[in-house]
Amino acid sequence: TGMVGSALIRKLIEKGYTNIISNYHLRKPEEYPQGKVLFFKLDLTRQDETERFFFEHKPEYVFLSAAKVGGILANSTYKAEFIYENLAIALHTIRASFTSGVKKLLNLGSSCIYPKHAPQPMKEEYLLTGSLEPTNEPYAISKIAAIKLVRYYNEQYGTNFISVMPTNLYGPNDNFNLETSHLLPALIRKFHLAKLLESRDYDSIRKDLKRHPIGFGLEQKFDLEDNSIIVSVLNELGISMDKDRVRVTIWGSGSVYREFLHVDDLADACIYLMEKIDAWDMCPLHPMHKEKSLKHFAGDLPDYFVNVGKGEDLLVKDLARLTKEIVGFKGDIYQDRSKPDGTPRKLLDITRMKKLGWEPKILLEEGIKKTYEWYLNN
Repeated sequence: TGMVGSALIRKLIEKGYTNIISNYHLRKPEEYPQGKVLFFKLDLTRQDETERFFFEHKPEYVFLSAAKVGGILANSTYKAEFIYENLAIALHTIRASFTSGVKKLLNLGSSCIYPKHAPQPMKEEYLLTGSLEPTNEPYAISKIAAIKLVRYYNEQYGTNFISVMPTNLYGPNDNFNLETSHLLPALIRKFHLAKLLESRDYDSIRKDLKRHPIGFGLEQKFDLEDNSIIVSVLNELGISMDKDRVRVTIWGSGSVYREFLHVDDLADACIYLMEKIDAWDMCPLHPMHKEKSLKHFAGDLPDYFVNVGKGEDLLVKDLARLTKEIVGFKGDIYQDRSKPDGTPRKLLDITRMKKLGWEPKILLEEGIKKTYEWYLNN
């Protein structure tokens, strides 16, 4: 029910699939047409619940998109939760998929699996060739473990499990909590709030702060009915006002590069892979490789995963300027160089994915505009 899962469900419905089962952890979603999706409350970090779910409902094809995710701040703050919860989700889901006889599983990872100083663009074979970026090492280790689990079930049992490593994602249902969000949704929300502050639209700011979680415990800390208190809250969020000029503070130098893929493109790629690419298409060492007539052959991918990205990146400070322009904020941007930048560059090599017959379609500017419109409407 997160950003990726909801995009997958939308795309499956769009393509005419009807027998869709999904789990939810906290709140059952309501945005899908009646009867199109069956939702079950399920905590994938609990092995007994996960196994019971798989043996009761017998899913045939599994997209593993559940994860605990966040930006640099969240990863640095909740290290134990990030490694434990993501390991538990992967272990329980992949194991239950095997024991219950799932026909095919697609495991979603992240580009943070690659070494901090990996050559650019990053190819699939660069996995485990160097040390990880410290700010998200717990999350990365859990995702690497899931990749290896997929590989070893394929090697030992001949399962049809594959993995996908997407680049940085954005789009509808993203997390806009400024304590735990990733870069792009944080920029969209900060510039939106700053734009409202420029026009002194305190009622709209108040509605925004009440409607979406802010993070940092600020919801309980302040009385948002007082406009001067709202200014204080925004200041703590990195949105400050000096006389008539509003300034947005962004972590780091802005001189690192990031690649972004719209979540609808990722969903399209995942369903393409589920429909057309099997594990034995990805590696000649798979036990079933010679017995199957290959639809496509991706070459030697011994860990059974493929990169899915845009194939191009941009400086964070250029992303900030673009987002500022799309949102319509007129003030200043300040780069707080005392804060970490994270990995210098994270550009994925998507050559293998292109050879398999899929390429991204949504341009970054178009995607940010759509995401901002979604935020305003939701």
